Amino acid sequence: MNTCQSNEKILLRSDKNGAAFLSLNRPDKLNTLSEAMLNALQRELDDIAADSTVQCVVISAEGRGFCAGHDLQEMRSHPEHSYYQELFRQCGKVMQSIVTLPVPVIAKVGGIAAAAGCQLVSSCDLVIAARSARFSVPGINVGLFCSTPAVALSRSISAKRAFDILLTGDVIDAETALDWGLLSSVVDDANLDEAVTDKVEEVLSKSPSAVRYGKSMFHSQRQMSLSDAYDFAGNVMAQNMMSHDAGEGIDAFLAKRTPTWEKPVR
Repeated sequence: MNTCQSNEKILLRSDKNGAAFLSLNRPDKLNTLSEAMLNALQRELDDIAADSTVQCVVISAEGRGFCAGHDLQEMRSHPEHSYYQELFRQCGKVMQSIVTLPVPVIAKVGGIAAAAGCQLVSSCDLVIAARSARFSVPGINVGLFCSTPAVALSRSISAKRAFDILLTGDVIDAETALDWGLLSSVVDDANLDEAVTDKVEEVLSKSPSAVRYGKSMFHSQRQMSLSDAYDFAGNVMAQNMMSHDAGEGIDAFLAKRTPTWEKPVR
């Protein structure tokens, strides 16, 4: 495993067999999204986006919480409108980079994911959470409606459920979050590592090119009308059919053998 660390270890990264693992590393601050953390995330996401050998990303966190949101102490030390505009623009860019990343992003969640931390969860493609995990957007309790987290949250769960917890600041447990569609799966705390490892290995076993076609197509078509989505998906699928892996996969299926996928190169 090759390991690199960025920004004084505020964000840890390791790479193994085509998967990139990013871990928020401010456990004493419940991994809040400070300016430095957002910058570190953006740098790594940009690097991953340009690296065709990465096939999957996992975002996790050190310590007892996943992410408690923005660093409120840092925010209060810069009481300027322009500062806040830039901070939320920067955070929005990180979230959009996750959505537009060419490969799937899995959130591995233990502990609390609150405010912008819940926004981070909502932005990931798959979310595997420990049974003890909790989720909230509690800005309303300090006089601040969680407007930017609302963008991601309302695209993950129903509008009425999203607005309810945005309006009340209520905390929901992992089972509720799963039922509402915020999570992909919930596992016992002791099984979280194993569940994430299994999901990563499952993704890595698939055709890298097909996964990339799928990630891009899936999010793009959600913003389209039904007829435009079918036109777009049909064109993407036709292009996918012309790839080496689609031909190899179909031939292998017909011949009842294991396919050999084309290995990505930088």
